[in-house]
Amino acid sequence: MHVQDPWVKTWVKDKIEGEEYLNLSKDEKKTVFKHVVEAESFESYCAVKFQAKRFGLDGGESLIPGMHAMVETACKYGVENVVIGMPHRGRLNVMANIMGKPLEQLFNEFQIDTPQGQELCESVLGSGDVKYHLGTSNDRKIGDKTIHLSLAANPSHLEAVNPVVLGKTRAKQTAKDGTTDLNKALGVLIHGDAAFAGQGVVGEIIELSGLEDFTVGGTIHIIVNNQIGFTTVPRYARTSPYPSEIAKAAGTPIFHVNGDDPEAVATVFKLAVEFRQKFHQDTVIDMYCYRRHGHNELDEPSFTQPKMYQTIAKHPTVMKKHGDQLIKEGVIDEAERKKTVKEAKSVLQQGYKKREGYHSISSDWLECHWKGFASSESAGKIFNTGVDYDSVRRIMKKLVELPENFKLHPTLEKFRFNAFRKMIESEKNFNWAMGEALAFGTLLLENYEVRLSGQDCERGTFSHRHAVLHCQETEKTYESLKHLAEPGQQGFFNVINSSLSENAVLGFEHGYSLENPNALVVWEAQFGDFVNGAQVIIDQFISSGEQKWLRMSGLTMFLPHGYEGQGPEHSSARLERFLQLCDDNPDQFQDDVDRAAQTINLQVANCTTPANHFHLIRRQLHRNYRKPLIVMTPKSLLTDPRCVSDIEEFGPDSSFKRIYEDKSEHMVADDKVRKILLCNGKVYYDLDKERTNRRKDNDGEDDVAIVRVEQIAPFPYDLVKQQAEKYPNAQVVWVQEEPMNQGSWTYVAPRIETAIAHKARPQYVGRAPSAAPATGLKMRHIKELEQFLNAAFA
Repeated sequence: MHVQDPWVKTWVKDKIEGEEYLNLSKDEKKTVFKHVVEAESFESYCAVKFQAKRFGLDGGESLIPGMHAMVETACKYGVENVVIGMPHRGRLNVMANIMGKPLEQLFNEFQIDTPQGQELCESVLGSGDVKYHLGTSNDRKIGDKTIHLSLAANPSHLEAVNPVVLGKTRAKQTAKDGTTDLNKALGVLIHGDAAFAGQGVVGEIIELSGLEDFTVGGTIHIIVNNQIGFTTVPRYARTSPYPSEIAKAAGTPIFHVNGDDPEAVATVFKLAVEFRQKFHQDTVIDMYCYRRHGHNELDEPSFTQPKMYQTIAKHPTVMKKHGDQLIKEGVIDEAERKKTVKEAKSVLQQGYKKREGYHSISSDWLECHWKGFASSESAGKIFNTGVDYDSVRRIMKKLVELPENFKLHPTLEKFRFNAFRKMIESEKNFNWAMGEALAFGTLLLENYEVRLSGQDCERGTFSHRHAVLHCQETEKTYESLKHLAEPGQQGFFNVINSSLSENAVLGFEHGYSLENPNALVVWEAQFGDFVNGAQVIIDQFISSGEQKWLRMSGLTMFLPHGYEGQGPEHSSARLERFLQLCDDNPDQFQDDVDRAAQTINLQVANCTTPANHFHLIRRQLHRNYRKPLIVMTPKSLLTDPRCVSDIEEFGPDSSFKRIYEDKSEHMVADDKVRKILLCNGKVYYDLDKERTNRRKDNDGEDDVAIVRVEQIAPFPYDLVKQQAEKYPNAQVVWVQEEPMNQGSWTYVAPRIETAIAHKARPQYVGRAPSAAPATGLKMRHIKELEQFLNAAFA
């Protein structure tokens, strides 16, 4: 056995070789048969009634008795929640027979493209998705206990849902004070054999499984091993003999079981739960079965596997084989077999009859932790994000307090702590690190949870955060933000250096945010450039999840972004990609600012001051709805003495600024201003410096206004319009440091036109179109900067 832990090896050996293994009572055997009959009857009934794709479980029906055994055993061991992620194959069967989704609702969804189905689509399903992608949840009564089952909605991108399920599971296990009860919730992931071996995210979540801040106390992985992936047979799909081999890297027990033996399957599923509850480690079940039809029911598998499907056509079904076995053993007779089949069909027929009279009920998406939050159809509200000065001062003082005999690194003492002490004394010039710490700290004092994860985010890639301090003598750590108040008097703060994964970790944090709307959940990229390693999570879940599946998320993403001559892989967080995903209409002037913020699918911002970053973070929780927030965070500005804010900008009367107007004391009369330069992010400071240098040659005056668009999406139409009206003779120019085909330009250009009522087209100033985000040559970078600064003020 590949497992190294001797206790685990002994436990598994004793269980498998023990007398109780596969020693089912007559009643247990009958129960397994009943579940097999329900599984096969569902597929055959749907095949007759609906000539449509359903991605049936035919050939793998033993999954259903296995999952019944798993859920019942979990409930027996005190599990309160089971969170399931699975692909499309067998999903409808699981919904009907495991989740307990009403058959009339499920059958009604088969006619979603008919007039009768439109009510359901419009009131419950958002923009809609195919039925075998939808999620559901339900409570199941088992004896005198109740267990909650939830099946996560998922896209066709196989295995993408895995980290989302684990994040949801972890959130269910985590109490408000940060303590975790790993027995409280169980994560279950169902896989296809080709996907488990082929998709890289599987390896990523396996490596997360034992990490302190990502573990869920063991996930049960179930491989429904059809021995084929669409049309590709195993010898072309993987190098390893089994699809489960990757799990050996973590020493995970792997149980191979015959899918034609439902009693063995049920026994192994029960065993997996017992193992998980004892050792809090992952387990893998490789259920070796087959796929009776093609990739879907309308596909012809014998095009590519003629002999295989000739064999399958002659092979008896699981229900037939198991029924014959039980009759031979004397457990049931032929009459009881027929009765069991008849009862299963009767239930299906009743559900089918009820489907015509089925009326959609309100979605459950705002229940439980989400109760009280506003949906996109109801009025949303943004609350005040300013804070009282006493809270600011209290947090600042805590940030420079250390435990006794805690020796700080001398560089931190000199540059960080001394700088913070000056800020405390003067109440001016708060830098980015201070602004962020104040945002986190004030939320913590309001009893919100703050969870920040990402590669090297404890210190921060650019050494600005230092949320975790290390004693230079003992290596003990200290987190100031965990000590703002007495125990129990503040929210839980958790900053986590993650594994070197974007896809799995971002998916995990998204899942966490789906389950806990009262936590600020932040994922930070090491460099924003690396975010495209998680593009599937962004495209399929974060940007579209609310519209497809009515699932809100308040996930925040910090993406370091800025052109500073560091080359094509360390300059751009691909701002343009997030803006392209935004679903607002560029031709429609939005004068209802609150409504625009509530109905857009993504918020995108590129702030230029610590105070605005502070308010932007706090706004995530100080509203009665949730939206994903994408933040282009700075690099060089983290230590730029110009990028600072004073205490008044954090106070009770302060708030987030969607734009910053030009406050130059040297500005000519409004009607004499010849250009308005709209911009965002670091380029503002380049423009401001260039304007200052040119002032000497312009009689000490400024005739070019610089307006910072801090919130790019939803676009501030009203404020851009005001600026255009303020400077009636000025040409409107958009300036960016990114190439023309990247950055904000293609998003803002039509919206600027709409804002100024199409009186003129905005002019573009920035780098030329480019395939690569940035040059890798420092001198060329400087030359490009000089060229577009000259163009801006020409």
